[in-house]
Amino acid sequence: MILVTANQARQLLFLGYIGTVTREELRQCRADLEAELAHLKPGFQLLVDLTHLAAMSTACTDEIGRNMEMLDRCGVGLVVRVIPDPYKDIGMNILTLFHYPHHPRVITCDSMAEGARAVWL
Repeated sequence: MILVTANQARQLLFLGYIGTVTREELRQCRADLEAELAHLKPGFQLLVDLTHLAAMSTACTDEIGRNMEMLDRCGVGLVVRVIPDPYKDIGMNILTLFHYPHHPRVITCDSMAEGARAVWL
């Protein structure tokens, strides 16, 4: 499951990956992303939480890349990733190099508390 929500006042988009995430779920969440992005301005912040991710196959990387490209086109300014377990990182730094051509600032955190501080600075 992927939870997509936004706080328009804070210009913050949140993506929470929960359980076993499939390629199809990533495709389906694109509509939710588009809906939330319509209310955000360039320079918005993205908080990605992988705390509750159980598994994601490498077949998901192309869909993650497409979502990153959409976020980049919409002007993401800061990407904060919460990855408490390094084994849950499916190569986000490598994907970032190829799918964020405008090079937003990226911060990787070990906890949501640390991630929340990063977006509230």
